[in-house]
Amino acid sequence: MSQGPAGHVTRSFIRPEPETAGGCTESASERSSRGVLRKFLRTADGVTIDAAYEPARNTSDTSETSGTSAGSDAAGPATALVIVVAHGFTGDLERPHVRRAATAFARYGAVLTFSFRGHGASGGRSTVGDREVLDLAAAVQWARELGHTRVVTVGFSMGGSVVLRHAALHPKSDQEHEGRTGAHSDAVVSVSAPARWYYRGTAPMRRLHWLVTRPMGRAVGRYGLRTRIHHREWDPVPSSPVESVPLIAPTPLLIVHGDRDGYFPLDHPRMLAAASGDHADLWLERGMGHAENAADDELLARIGQWAAAHAG
Repeated sequence: MSQGPAGHVTRSFIRPEPETAGGCTESASERSSRGVLRKFLRTADGVTIDAAYEPARNTSDTSETSGTSAGSDAAGPATALVIVVAHGFTGDLERPHVRRAATAFARYGAVLTFSFRGHGASGGRSTVGDREVLDLAAAVQWARELGHTRVVTVGFSMGGSVVLRHAALHPKSDQEHEGRTGAHSDAVVSVSAPARWYYRGTAPMRRLHWLVTRPMGRAVGRYGLRTRIHHREWDPVPSSPVESVPLIAPTPLLIVHGDRDGYFPLDHPRMLAAASGDHADLWLERGMGHAENAADDELLARIGQWAAAHAG
């Protein structure tokens, strides 16, 4: 599939298996043998975030290396590129579909995965896309502390909205003076993200709103989906993804969405692309459903290639 700017939509005609995990993943012991680092990060508001860093599998895919050590607790020199993966709602860094994405991206650079607040072993409670920008900022800062000079954020569904809001709140031009400790990203990939808040136009989104807003729903989230959801409503309401997109340029931006997404129809990615003012690349994927589960290995490889080519 070729790449094209917003307004000139390009399509992939390779049909993925919809809503399936697919592929194989490493066990925890196999990741440990490859020098994977596990660390609890602390966000600006004091929440502990479970994060894992794994070195690139094949550094020949990235032509530049940092030339410096990746820090005292790293297992060797850092490649220049690291891909920070932001999972969807009810996911965490150990979920099979997140591990599969990390394995695919490790062909193109190092990979940093983490669990958003309220998910997995992380602390706090989920705010469903609001304060999660602080979680991503902590992960990006750790990646730069490890010596990486090029950081790409890749988010799925809720994570897709978070990477957009994070990029708008941490523009590269304002943080280049911070060097390796900055929280800015050098390129952004948003997969299956909503364009606007409070969308209830599909049955899955109506169920999600019940899960988040009702005490019984939050109990289901905690005990059935391993996701602890905050009971407070947003106050103030955070900037929406479509409001954030115009603030991202000139940082490269890729928007990916499936034409069989059961959560957010195609007006969402088109709205995001239009808001970019022809700055973003828009991929509408034929036969693809929603988020990590529906992203097949071929699409993940193309995202990795785009990240390596556009991170500067």
